[in-house]
Amino acid sequence: MVEKIEIYKHIYQDSNMSISSLKDLKKSLKNKDNKIKDYIDELIVDFKEYQDFSKRILKKNNINPEEESFFAKMMASMGIKKEVNSDNSDSHVAEVLIQGIVMGSINMEKKISVYHDKLDKKDIKYANSFLEFEKNSIEKLKEYL
Repeated sequence: MVEKIEIYKHIYQDSNMSISSLKDLKKSLKNKDNKIKDYIDELIVDFKEYQDFSKRILKKNNINPEEESFFAKMMASMGIKKEVNSDNSDSHVAEVLIQGIVMGSINMEKKISVYHDKLDKKDIKYANSFLEFEKNSIEKLKEYL
């Protein structure tokens, strides 16, 4: 049961941080003519679905989903603003997003590997679905490079 909670906590926190960062990025690109903005909107919607589902699972198990700290979100926001101010091209924005998603997917792969034999098939399937979503997002972002 602890393993299940850890998987869903990771999905929730990763999704939550991604949504926050993507919204900050969208604000930074507000008055810019970037083609990647539509895909950013898609990513927000998709991450939100994973966030909502994982939150429901955690609450069903009497766990209050924990968000990243204000400090972590603030640092990410400042980093995004710095990156966009230095280069707001679609290529650079895609590169920054890829780096962030890769970090999350590596952590997800580790958790799946460690907990694989201790989780129900449906939980492994969902964790793999999230990992596949992240990998597909990276591939889609490569089109902007």
